[in-house]
Amino acid sequence: MKIGIIGSGNVGGALGSRWAMGGHKIVFASRNPESAEMKALVERAGPNARAGSAEEAVAASEVLLLATPWPATQAVVQGLGPLSGKILIDATNPILPRLAGLEFANTTSGAEQVAEWATGARVVKAFNTVGFNVMEAPDFGGTAATMFYCGDDGGAKEVAKQLATELGFSAEDAGPLTRARILEPFAMLWITLAMVQGYGREIGFSLLRR
Repeated sequence: MKIGIIGSGNVGGALGSRWAMGGHKIVFASRNPESAEMKALVERAGPNARAGSAEEAVAASEVLLLATPWPATQAVVQGLGPLSGKILIDATNPILPRLAGLEFANTTSGAEQVAEWATGARVVKAFNTVGFNVMEAPDFGGTAATMFYCGDDGGAKEVAKQLATELGFSAEDAGPLTRARILEPFAMLWITLAMVQGYGREIGFSLLRR
């Protein structure tokens, strides 16, 4: 699979590197692809990865991962050019400064805003409910952390499920894109437990069945 990483920070770097190591072709988007930071990221990711501009990442990829800081997200998405038919996996969270809450709640979500900005893209919400360290290692003593995803396009959701499963997550369909109104607050629970309540970052969630 050809995947463009829009936002090559902790989350984008972790996911893109793991997917590259798993055999996918990765383009990390950067305003400065030749920077020392990007060269180090590409070296860690291995021979299936390279750095390029956002335009190159979009043109070269069938799937895009959006992992930008929320304040920059609208400008970044609207600057990507035509996205019709592209699968866009939204890993962002519309978090207010100082972890004061979410910019959207109940009546809309960050993912729904992204879908409006990314005209024609097949948007799936995923990879937003745990930290990048869990994305690097989702196994908790033999139990896979759960990764929820949601979206309105069945084919796009299957791709997100596959990519999550390949990383070692138990991937669970949370329904249509409006369920991002639940998944984004769920992300705030992880952030609050890890950063405020003192649980630390090595925590995850698991869906139990009986």
